[in-house]
Amino acid sequence: MIISTQVHDITTPTGTMRTTVFRPDQAGQFASVIFYSEIFQLTAPIARTAAIMAGHGFVVLVPEVFHELNPIGTVLAYDDAGKDKGNQDKFAKPLEHHDSDTQALIDFARSQTYCSDKVGAMGVCIGGHLAFRAALNPDIRGAFCLYATDIHSNTLPCKPDNDSLTRASDIKGELVMVFGKQDPHVSSEGRKAIYHQLEQVNANFSWLEVNAQHAFMRDEGERYDPALAMQMYLQAVAFFQRTLN
Repeated sequence: MIISTQVHDITTPTGTMRTTVFRPDQAGQFASVIFYSEIFQLTAPIARTAAIMAGHGFVVLVPEVFHELNPIGTVLAYDDAGKDKGNQDKFAKPLEHHDSDTQALIDFARSQTYCSDKVGAMGVCIGGHLAFRAALNPDIRGAFCLYATDIHSNTLPCKPDNDSLTRASDIKGELVMVFGKQDPHVSSEGRKAIYHQLEQVNANFSWLEVNAQHAFMRDEGERYDPALAMQMYLQAVAFFQRTLN
């Protein structure tokens, strides 16, 4: 499916959030998937992932997740300076601001003539956490979360008892949680803590641990696993075709 790309500046309670929209280039209405990036924002690998998903019949919205903290259009490099700045941003933005971003994205999607009213979420790294977090919103019907960081450790700023793991019982949509066993950012103990909490609250979730490192989906760098990435794309497409139909 051929796609088109547009850039929109969306108003949120915490400022303008630039969002790139990848969507099928044909008439009709399509379900939306909010795709949350890594700390580096809309890099070339993130854009390619969004394009792949859009080419399977979804409107994919990629927001600048740290729009309050950077000039519009900021993309960080995959180097030490970019990693340091991205991590600084990650620990500076409260989860409550991500919540209001999610609501703004849902409202934007539902105002577009090419979008249906069905919305899901997907993300990698901190974006996997933000997809999980987005699922606290009852309008998110499904979230596909890849190697989500900082859920188990409660290291992102938020109000008391408003961390994502504590609030897992509020998730009503379906979750898919994917982790690499060789991921240093989410230990075996951390994964077990997330799994236990999801079981305790009777969440509707699927769980997959694969032999991979962190960022195995990113098609730049030595950790990229093309065969495994292809499997995840196919699973994500099937998941959203089912949950957003």
